[in-house]
Amino acid sequence: MTQRLHLVFGGELVDPTKNVFKDVEAIEVVGIFPDYDSAYDAWKASAQRTVDNAHMRFYIAHLHRLREEEAEASPTEELGS
Repeated sequence: MTQRLHLVFGGELVDPTKNVFKDVEAIEVVGIFPDYDSAYDAWKASAQRTVDNAHMRFYIAHLHRLREEEAEASPTEELGS
């Protein structure tokens, strides 16, 4: 059985129209979750907690996609480009 891990993280962005963090050292790691539903719940709680700051963004990263070694790798795009 494949384990589907999800990382929820976020922080303040330089510009709310781009995905560039203002201070990488201040990124908040909410946690790693065993399924998308629990990751979504954590993401939503974090997003609602910071709703008054338009520069705050939280994301869900699909860690299990990084571990699927048999899948062909795709080009990586740098955030903010």
